[in-house]
Amino acid sequence: MGKNLQALAQLYKNALLNDVLPFWENYSLDSEGGYFTCLDRQGKVYDTDKFIWLQNRQVWTFSMLCNQLEKRENWLKIARNGAKFLAQHGRDDEGNWYFALTRGGEPLVQPYNIFSDCFAAMAFSQYALASGEEWSKDVAMQAYNNVLRRKDNPKGKYTKTYPGTRPMKALAVPMILANLTLEMEWLLPQETLENVLAATVQEVMGDFLDQERGLMYENVAPDGSHIDCFEGRLINPGHGIEAMWFIMDIARRKNDSKTINQAVDVVLNILNFAWDNEYGGLYYFMDAAGHPPQQLEWDQKLWWVHLESLVALAMGYRLTGREVCWEWYQKMHDYSWQHFADPEYGEWFGYLNRRGEVLLNLKGGKWKGCFHVPRALYLCWQQFEALSLQSA
Repeated sequence: MGKNLQALAQLYKNALLNDVLPFWENYSLDSEGGYFTCLDRQGKVYDTDKFIWLQNRQVWTFSMLCNQLEKRENWLKIARNGAKFLAQHGRDDEGNWYFALTRGGEPLVQPYNIFSDCFAAMAFSQYALASGEEWSKDVAMQAYNNVLRRKDNPKGKYTKTYPGTRPMKALAVPMILANLTLEMEWLLPQETLENVLAATVQEVMGDFLDQERGLMYENVAPDGSHIDCFEGRLINPGHGIEAMWFIMDIARRKNDSKTINQAVDVVLNILNFAWDNEYGGLYYFMDAAGHPPQQLEWDQKLWWVHLESLVALAMGYRLTGREVCWEWYQKMHDYSWQHFADPEYGEWFGYLNRRGEVLLNLKGGKWKGCFHVPRALYLCWQQFEALSLQSA
């Protein structure tokens, strides 16, 4: 694949606007409010439960596109369909966001961690910007403050672990807080913005990054040291790579090339560690010491892991010009487009087995919705657009 940057920009733009978004526009809208996310290969609904992560992520996607590309009435209408439903049904009496609802909005699964709140803050921040509806700012800020309040104990009373025996903290919390805070820049006081960004970058690059191996660990002790157990040895390649493009995005604001290059180094280290040399693609979970992982799905190839890698490599190449980013990008591009994209029915498959064969032919489910595919297509389009202008 030669460096035809304009053609790549066009590929991503076309896939986003003419393939992936129409799939969700055509099949996911529930006239009663919110979205159906459990869609089979052809877009037929096979389950009507509503998962708060995915509902909020779809509000975010269509609102973000209104804000970044153009204020299409149809996109705003789709975002509003979810935002109104969620504002009415999404939270318990204390303002914590549930994990799942019935189709009609009855609570199904308790608010057992803060990621529902994170995605609510993201969604309503973008929706407020797109719609100009003041009430949605309040929803966004309430969810964001919830995240800040609960971040040191994200599962609260719903945690399964026994207190005090083996305290651990998870990469997921600071990495998502970093991205969320940048998302909400327009709503936050400058001081809050800068303090939270600095603290999250420090925590991710200080506590979770193993300085010797250059790998991102999923869980560490509160002081950043390693714990020799399943969770303590866990490497989640997709998470580590996604966290690194969040870090690049933050560092770019300050022209901090040292942090940008450090993040690129980590991406490359993870890719070298997690690439399946026999069948291609990235493993889903790995054990840092090479022991058998506890997750039985460890060797599956997942859509979001590969899409986040495409974003990180395109961004890393644009910001540093390092050829090794381009070489890895080509390898990841070929694997991802050959295995996940579905030219016949649109959108992308989510779950492949180790050999790269489709394992579940769904386009949406309990964990896959209208988020990673459109976000990555949009971001890659923007990176290649900028690169083609740079090289013109």
